[in-house]
Amino acid sequence: MDWTLQKKIFVSFFRSSMLGFGGGPSTIPLVHKEVVETYEWMNDEEFGDVLAIGNTLPGPIMTKMAGYIGYQVGGRIGMINALAAAVLPTVLIMITLIGVLIAYRDTPVVQGMTQAIAPVVGVMLFVLAYSFVKKSKEALGWTIAIILSVVSLIAYVWLNVHPAILIGALMIYALVSKPKPTS
Repeated sequence: MDWTLQKKIFVSFFRSSMLGFGGGPSTIPLVHKEVVETYEWMNDEEFGDVLAIGNTLPGPIMTKMAGYIGYQVGGRIGMINALAAAVLPTVLIMITLIGVLIAYRDTPVVQGMTQAIAPVVGVMLFVLAYSFVKKSKEALGWTIAIILSVVSLIAYVWLNVHPAILIGALMIYALVSKPKPTS
């Protein structure tokens, strides 16, 4: 067993989970940073595939991604390691800090902290989404990438179509059509 690799797996998912305040969506850009940019275990396209598949399955996205990526990088031990790292911060925070947060949740300091984090998470998600659109441009061309993005946005935001249905429809589209890039 490669202990150095296992340490890197643990640290990357522990760090992502620990800093991902606000739940699953806020951890996605952090996992991307660790897995794609820092350790280069995957490229953007592979990460996008893991994210798409993870979003279609029930349960928290962080644990699904940790389990899959941990297994791909470090086998069964890597999977267990990544899952432990992804879950441990939440458990520790809940046990040690929940009482403090409940006691002081109405104070201006705590409310200010939670309000200040929301825009940062939004920017991180936007940057990740933009990188996926850029990757789509390479495979589909700008015209189709933008059309699919706008149609997906309308379907999700205004028509309340479930994300799993959108992902499934786009996967079917990708299987039945092989569009040529238009630039």
